[in-house]
Amino acid sequence: MAMAHCDRLASSSAPDDVNLGPSANPHARPTDFDFLAVIGKGTFGKVLLAKLKADNKFYAVKVLQKKVILKKKEQKNIMAERNVLLKSLKHPFLVCLHYSFQTPEKLYFVLDYVNGGELFFHLQRERCFSELRARFYAAEVASAIGYLHSLNIVYRDLKPENILLDFQGHVVLTDFGLCKEGIEPEGTTTTFCGTPEYLAPEVLRKEPYDRTVDWWCLGAVLYEMVYSLPPFYSSDVGEMYDGILHKPLLLPSGKSNAITSLLVGLLQKDQHRRLGAIADFLEIKNHIFFSPINWDDLYHKRIIPPYNPNVRGPADTQHIDPEFTREMVPNSVHHSIQQGDVILETK
Repeated sequence: MAMAHCDRLASSSAPDDVNLGPSANPHARPTDFDFLAVIGKGTFGKVLLAKLKADNKFYAVKVLQKKVILKKKEQKNIMAERNVLLKSLKHPFLVCLHYSFQTPEKLYFVLDYVNGGELFFHLQRERCFSELRARFYAAEVASAIGYLHSLNIVYRDLKPENILLDFQGHVVLTDFGLCKEGIEPEGTTTTFCGTPEYLAPEVLRKEPYDRTVDWWCLGAVLYEMVYSLPPFYSSDVGEMYDGILHKPLLLPSGKSNAITSLLVGLLQKDQHRRLGAIADFLEIKNHIFFSPINWDDLYHKRIIPPYNPNVRGPADTQHIDPEFTREMVPNSVHHSIQQGDVILETK
Protein backbone atom coordinates (compact mmCIF):
# COMPACT_ATOMS: atom_id res chain seq x y z
CA MET A 1 0.00 0.00 0.00
CA ALA A 2 1.97 2.98 -1.21
CA MET A 3 1.75 6.44 0.23
CA ALA A 4 1.54 9.47 -2.05
CA HIS A 5 4.71 11.00 -3.44
CA CYS A 6 3.46 14.51 -4.20
CA ASP A 7 3.49 18.20 -3.48
CA ARG A 8 1.31 18.79 -0.46
CA LEU A 9 -0.45 21.78 1.05
CA ALA A 10 1.21 23.27 4.10
CA SER A 11 -1.12 24.28 6.92
CA SER A 12 -1.18 27.88 8.07
CA SER A 13 -0.70 27.07 11.74
CA ALA A 14 1.68 24.70 13.49
CA PRO A 15 0.58 23.51 16.94
CA ASP A 16 3.18 21.89 19.16
CA ASP A 17 1.74 18.41 18.69
CA VAL A 18 -0.42 16.34 16.39
CA ASN A 19 -3.48 15.11 18.24
CA LEU A 20 -6.32 13.45 16.43
CA GLY A 21 -8.85 13.69 19.22
CA PRO A 22 -10.37 11.71 22.08
CA SER A 23 -11.78 8.18 21.98
CA ALA A 24 -13.78 5.67 23.99
CA ASN A 25 -10.92 3.14 23.98
CA PRO A 26 -7.71 4.31 25.69
CA HIS A 27 -5.91 0.96 25.47
CA ALA A 28 -4.60 0.47 21.92
CA ARG A 29 -0.81 0.55 21.54
CA PRO A 30 1.86 -0.64 19.10
CA THR A 31 2.55 -3.73 21.22
CA ASP A 32 -0.94 -5.01 20.31
CA PHE A 33 0.52 -5.95 16.92
CA ASP A 34 3.17 -8.15 15.39
CA PHE A 35 4.65 -6.02 12.58
CA LEU A 36 5.59 -8.40 9.78
CA ALA A 37 6.69 -6.49 6.68
CA VAL A 38 7.04 -3.06 5.09
CA ILE A 39 4.40 -2.74 2.34
CA GLY A 40 4.62 0.96 1.52
CA LYS A 41 6.42 4.16 2.40
CA GLY A 42 6.14 7.89 1.97
CA THR A 43 7.24 11.27 3.25
CA PHE A 44 5.90 10.84 6.77
CA GLY A 45 6.54 7.18 7.53
CA LYS A 46 5.76 3.65 6.42
CA VAL A 47 2.86 1.28 5.88
CA LEU A 48 3.36 -2.08 7.59
CA LEU A 49 1.64 -5.43 7.36
CA ALA A 50 0.65 -6.25 10.94
CA LYS A 51 -1.15 -9.03 12.77
CA LEU A 52 -3.34 -8.07 15.71
CA LYS A 53 -2.33 -10.42 18.52
CA ALA A 54 -5.83 -10.51 20.04
CA ASP A 55 -7.52 -12.16 17.04
CA ASN A 56 -4.71 -12.96 14.54
CA LYS A 57 -6.32 -10.72 11.88
CA PHE A 58 -4.10 -8.89 9.41
CA TYR A 59 -4.12 -5.13 8.86
CA ALA A 60 -2.16 -2.46 7.05
CA VAL A 61 -0.91 -0.05 9.70
CA LYS A 62 0.17 3.35 8.47
CA VAL A 63 2.79 4.70 10.89
CA LEU A 64 3.46 8.44 10.64
CA GLN A 65 6.25 10.37 12.36
CA LYS A 66 4.84 13.34 14.29
CA LYS A 67 8.08 15.33 14.12
CA VAL A 68 8.11 15.11 10.31
CA ILE A 69 4.44 16.12 10.10
CA LEU A 70 5.12 19.12 12.34
CA LYS A 71 8.31 20.08 10.52
CA LYS A 72 6.51 20.10 7.19
CA LYS A 73 3.39 21.73 8.69
CA GLU A 74 1.17 18.90 7.47
CA GLN A 75 -1.27 18.63 10.39
CA LYS A 76 -4.26 19.75 8.29
CA ASN A 77 -3.63 17.07 5.66
CA ILE A 78 -3.31 14.35 8.27
CA MET A 79 -6.58 15.52 9.85
CA ALA A 80 -8.22 15.62 6.41
CA GLU A 81 -7.09 12.06 5.71
CA ARG A 82 -8.47 10.82 9.03
CA ASN A 83 -11.77 12.68 8.56
CA VAL A 84 -12.26 11.31 5.06
CA LEU A 85 -11.40 7.77 6.17
CA LEU A 86 -13.99 8.00 8.91
CA LYS A 87 -16.64 9.25 6.46
CA SER A 88 -15.81 6.79 3.72
CA LEU A 89 -16.66 3.47 5.35
CA LYS A 90 -19.82 2.89 3.33
CA HIS A 91 -18.38 2.43 -0.14
CA PRO A 92 -17.08 -0.89 -1.48
CA PHE A 93 -14.16 0.66 -3.39
CA LEU A 94 -12.68 2.82 -0.63
CA VAL A 95 -10.24 1.54 1.97
CA CYS A 96 -11.65 1.23 5.49
CA LEU A 97 -10.10 2.71 8.63
CA HIS A 98 -10.76 0.44 11.62
CA TYR A 99 -9.27 2.78 14.22
CA SER A 100 -6.27 4.98 14.87
CA PHE A 101 -4.11 5.70 17.89
CA GLN A 102 -0.99 7.58 18.83
CA THR A 103 2.12 7.57 20.98
CA PRO A 104 4.09 10.73 21.79
CA GLU A 105 6.21 10.16 18.65
CA LYS A 106 3.92 8.48 16.12
CA LEU A 107 0.41 8.21 14.67
CA TYR A 108 -0.97 4.79 13.75
CA PHE A 109 -3.81 4.26 11.26
CA VAL A 110 -5.17 0.69 11.30
CA LEU A 111 -6.53 0.00 7.81
CA ASP A 112 -7.73 -2.92 5.72
CA TYR A 113 -4.82 -4.90 4.33
CA VAL A 114 -5.57 -4.94 0.61
CA ASN A 115 -3.17 -7.46 -0.93
CA GLY A 116 -3.98 -7.83 -4.62
CA GLY A 117 -1.30 -5.24 -5.44
CA GLU A 118 -1.23 -1.65 -6.66
CA LEU A 119 -2.62 -1.02 -10.12
CA PHE A 120 0.79 0.57 -10.76
CA PHE A 121 2.52 -2.73 -9.90
CA HIS A 122 0.32 -4.68 -12.35
CA LEU A 123 0.70 -2.05 -15.07
CA GLN A 124 4.48 -2.14 -14.75
CA ARG A 125 4.41 -5.90 -15.10
CA GLU A 126 1.91 -6.11 -17.99
CA ARG A 127 2.58 -2.74 -19.66
CA CYS A 128 -1.06 -2.15 -20.58
CA PHE A 129 -4.53 -3.65 -20.15
CA SER A 130 -7.30 -4.65 -22.54
CA GLU A 131 -10.19 -2.21 -22.90
CA LEU A 132 -12.44 -4.66 -21.07
CA ARG A 133 -10.14 -4.79 -18.06
CA ALA A 134 -9.52 -1.02 -18.14
CA ARG A 135 -13.28 -0.39 -18.28
CA PHE A 136 -13.86 -2.48 -15.17
CA TYR A 137 -11.20 -0.65 -13.14
CA ALA A 138 -12.25 2.77 -14.45
CA ALA A 139 -15.89 2.06 -13.55
CA GLU A 140 -15.07 1.02 -9.98
CA VAL A 141 -12.77 4.03 -9.53
CA ALA A 142 -15.40 6.38 -11.00
CA SER A 143 -17.98 4.94 -8.59
CA ALA A 144 -15.67 5.69 -5.63
CA ILE A 145 -14.87 9.20 -6.88
CA GLY A 146 -18.57 9.88 -7.49
CA TYR A 147 -19.28 8.85 -3.90
CA LEU A 148 -16.58 11.18 -2.55
CA HIS A 149 -18.03 14.01 -4.64
CA SER A 150 -21.48 13.29 -3.16
CA LEU A 151 -19.89 14.04 0.24
CA ASN A 152 -18.40 17.28 -1.20
CA ILE A 153 -14.89 15.77 -1.12
CA VAL A 154 -12.47 16.23 -4.02
CA TYR A 155 -9.84 13.46 -4.10
CA ARG A 156 -7.06 15.29 -6.05
CA ASP A 157 -4.45 12.52 -6.21
CA LEU A 158 -5.83 9.76 -8.43
CA LYS A 159 -2.97 7.69 -9.87
CA PRO A 160 -2.20 3.96 -10.27
CA GLU A 161 -0.14 3.91 -7.04
CA ASN A 162 -3.25 4.87 -5.04
CA ILE A 163 -5.50 2.24 -6.64
CA LEU A 164 -5.17 -1.16 -5.00
CA LEU A 165 -6.72 -4.49 -5.95
CA ASP A 166 -8.28 -6.68 -3.28
CA PHE A 167 -7.92 -10.46 -3.10
CA GLN A 168 -10.69 -10.91 -5.68
CA GLY A 169 -9.44 -8.22 -8.07
CA HIS A 170 -11.80 -5.37 -7.13
CA VAL A 171 -10.50 -1.82 -6.86
CA VAL A 172 -9.79 -0.19 -3.49
CA LEU A 173 -8.92 3.50 -3.50
CA THR A 174 -6.46 4.53 -0.78
CA ASP A 175 -4.44 7.51 0.50
CA PHE A 176 -6.70 10.46 1.28
CA GLY A 177 -3.97 12.91 2.31
CA LEU A 178 -4.69 15.36 -0.51
CA CYS A 179 -8.48 15.28 -0.24
CA LYS A 180 -10.26 18.60 0.07
CA GLU A 181 -13.48 18.61 2.06
CA GLY A 182 -16.39 21.04 1.76
CA ILE A 183 -16.28 21.54 -2.02
CA GLU A 184 -19.91 22.08 -3.09
CA PRO A 185 -20.96 21.21 -6.68
CA GLU A 186 -20.17 24.77 -7.83
CA GLY A 187 -17.28 25.25 -5.40
CA THR A 188 -13.60 25.68 -6.20
CA THR A 189 -10.24 25.51 -4.45
CA THR A 190 -6.78 26.77 -5.41
CA THR A 191 -4.13 24.62 -3.71
CA PHE A 192 -1.35 23.50 -6.04
CA CYS A 193 -1.08 19.79 -5.26
CA GLY A 194 -1.09 16.39 -6.90
CA THR A 195 1.39 14.25 -8.82
CA PRO A 196 3.08 15.79 -11.91
CA GLU A 197 1.97 13.23 -14.55
CA TYR A 198 -1.68 13.57 -13.55
CA LEU A 199 -2.03 17.32 -12.91
CA ALA A 200 -4.93 18.98 -14.70
CA PRO A 201 -4.20 22.10 -16.78
CA GLU A 202 -6.15 24.41 -14.45
CA VAL A 203 -4.04 23.23 -11.49
CA LEU A 204 -0.85 23.93 -13.44
CA ARG A 205 -2.19 27.37 -14.36
CA LYS A 206 -2.80 27.96 -10.63
CA GLU A 207 -6.41 28.86 -11.37
CA PRO A 208 -9.36 27.99 -9.11
CA TYR A 209 -10.42 24.42 -9.91
CA ASP A 210 -13.42 22.29 -9.09
CA ARG A 211 -14.29 18.59 -8.72
CA THR A 212 -13.73 18.00 -12.46
CA VAL A 213 -10.02 17.84 -11.59
CA ASP A 214 -10.74 14.24 -10.52
CA TRP A 215 -12.29 13.40 -13.90
CA TRP A 216 -9.14 14.67 -15.64
CA CYS A 217 -7.13 12.33 -13.42
CA LEU A 218 -9.48 9.44 -14.24
CA GLY A 219 -8.85 10.15 -17.93
CA ALA A 220 -5.09 10.19 -17.35
CA VAL A 221 -5.20 6.86 -15.48
CA LEU A 222 -7.48 5.27 -18.12
CA TYR A 223 -5.12 6.51 -20.86
CA GLU A 224 -2.18 4.96 -19.03
CA MET A 225 -4.04 1.67 -18.60
CA VAL A 226 -4.54 1.25 -22.35
CA TYR A 227 -1.50 3.08 -23.77
CA SER A 228 1.05 2.21 -21.01
CA LEU A 229 2.11 5.82 -20.25
CA PRO A 230 0.15 8.83 -18.97
CA PRO A 231 -0.96 11.35 -21.64
CA PHE A 232 1.65 14.02 -22.42
CA TYR A 233 4.26 12.04 -20.48
CA SER A 234 7.88 13.18 -20.71
CA SER A 235 10.88 12.56 -18.47
CA ASP A 236 11.40 16.33 -18.78
CA VAL A 237 8.78 17.72 -16.36
CA GLY A 238 8.78 21.16 -18.01
CA GLU A 239 8.09 19.57 -21.38
CA MET A 240 5.34 17.42 -19.85
CA TYR A 241 3.68 20.47 -18.29
CA ASP A 242 3.85 22.26 -21.64
CA GLY A 243 2.10 19.26 -23.23
CA ILE A 244 -0.63 19.18 -20.59
CA LEU A 245 -1.24 22.92 -21.06
CA HIS A 246 -0.86 23.37 -24.80
CA LYS A 247 -0.46 20.22 -26.89
CA PRO A 248 -3.34 18.28 -28.47
CA LEU A 249 -4.18 14.87 -27.03
CA LEU A 250 -2.62 12.07 -29.09
CA LEU A 251 -4.73 8.92 -29.35
CA PRO A 252 -2.80 6.16 -31.16
CA SER A 253 -4.96 3.98 -33.38
CA GLY A 254 -6.24 0.54 -32.47
CA LYS A 255 -8.72 1.51 -29.75
CA SER A 256 -12.51 1.61 -29.94
CA ASN A 257 -14.45 4.78 -30.76
CA ALA A 258 -16.08 4.50 -27.33
CA ILE A 259 -12.85 4.71 -25.34
CA THR A 260 -11.37 7.44 -27.54
CA SER A 261 -14.57 9.48 -27.07
CA LEU A 262 -14.34 9.03 -23.30
CA LEU A 263 -10.65 10.00 -23.20
CA VAL A 264 -11.33 13.13 -25.28
CA GLY A 265 -14.15 14.06 -22.89
CA LEU A 266 -12.18 13.47 -19.69
CA LEU A 267 -8.91 14.98 -20.95
CA GLN A 268 -10.56 18.22 -22.09
CA LYS A 269 -8.21 21.06 -21.16
CA ASP A 270 -11.10 23.45 -20.44
CA GLN A 271 -12.58 22.24 -17.15
CA HIS A 272 -15.97 23.79 -18.01
CA ARG A 273 -16.22 21.63 -21.15
CA ARG A 274 -14.84 18.48 -19.54
CA LEU A 275 -17.03 15.40 -19.17
CA GLY A 276 -18.49 15.63 -15.67
CA ALA A 277 -18.61 19.45 -15.60
CA ILE A 278 -22.42 19.58 -15.62
CA ALA A 279 -23.77 16.44 -13.92
CA ASP A 280 -20.58 15.05 -12.38
CA PHE A 281 -20.52 11.22 -12.01
CA LEU A 282 -23.84 10.84 -13.86
CA GLU A 283 -22.16 11.99 -17.08
CA ILE A 284 -19.34 9.49 -16.66
CA LYS A 285 -21.78 6.70 -15.84
CA ASN A 286 -23.90 7.39 -18.93
CA HIS A 287 -21.01 7.51 -21.41
CA ILE A 288 -21.21 4.88 -24.16
CA PHE A 289 -17.90 3.32 -23.06
CA PHE A 290 -19.60 2.19 -19.85
CA SER A 291 -22.79 0.92 -21.54
CA PRO A 292 -21.85 -2.76 -20.84
CA ILE A 293 -21.68 -1.96 -17.08
CA ASN A 294 -24.65 -2.61 -14.80
CA TRP A 295 -23.81 -0.06 -12.12
CA ASP A 296 -25.91 -1.70 -9.42
CA ASP A 297 -24.17 -5.03 -10.02
CA LEU A 298 -20.81 -3.22 -10.04
CA TYR A 299 -21.49 -1.53 -6.68
CA HIS A 300 -22.54 -4.81 -5.07
CA LYS A 301 -19.50 -6.65 -6.51
CA ARG A 302 -21.65 -8.99 -8.56
CA ILE A 303 -19.41 -8.51 -11.61
CA ILE A 304 -16.51 -10.97 -11.65
CA PRO A 305 -13.24 -9.00 -11.98
CA PRO A 306 -11.37 -9.60 -15.27
CA TYR A 307 -8.19 -10.44 -13.36
CA ASN A 308 -7.82 -12.54 -10.21
CA PRO A 309 -4.64 -11.83 -8.21
CA ASN A 310 -4.75 -15.39 -6.78
CA VAL A 311 -3.56 -14.31 -3.37
CA ARG A 312 -2.37 -17.17 -1.17
CA GLY A 313 -3.99 -15.95 2.04
CA PRO A 314 -4.69 -12.85 4.15
CA ALA A 315 -0.98 -12.17 4.76
CA ASP A 316 0.24 -12.75 1.19
CA THR A 317 2.70 -10.10 -0.06
CA GLN A 318 3.46 -11.51 -3.55
CA HIS A 319 1.84 -8.47 -5.23
CA ILE A 320 3.57 -5.88 -3.05
CA ASP A 321 6.54 -4.19 -4.70
CA PRO A 322 9.76 -5.92 -3.49
CA GLU A 323 11.24 -2.41 -3.12
CA PHE A 324 9.12 -2.22 0.04
CA THR A 325 9.09 -5.81 1.31
CA ARG A 326 12.90 -6.11 1.15
CA GLU A 327 13.13 -3.46 3.87
CA MET A 328 13.50 -4.48 7.49
CA VAL A 329 10.63 -3.54 9.80
CA PRO A 330 12.06 -0.73 11.97
CA ASN A 331 12.43 -1.67 15.65
CA SER A 332 11.15 1.74 16.71
CA VAL A 333 7.67 0.89 15.43
CA HIS A 334 7.12 -1.38 18.43
CA HIS A 335 8.09 1.19 21.01
CA SER A 336 5.27 2.49 23.14
CA ILE A 337 5.06 4.75 26.17
CA GLN A 338 1.91 3.42 27.72
CA GLN A 339 0.98 6.63 29.54
CA GLY A 340 1.00 8.45 26.23
CA ASP A 341 -0.95 5.95 24.18
CA VAL A 342 -4.34 7.25 23.15
CA ILE A 343 -6.86 5.56 20.89
CA LEU A 344 -8.08 8.11 18.38
CA GLU A 345 -11.11 6.70 16.66
CA THR A 346 -13.08 3.50 16.46
CA LYS A 347 -15.30 2.28 13.67
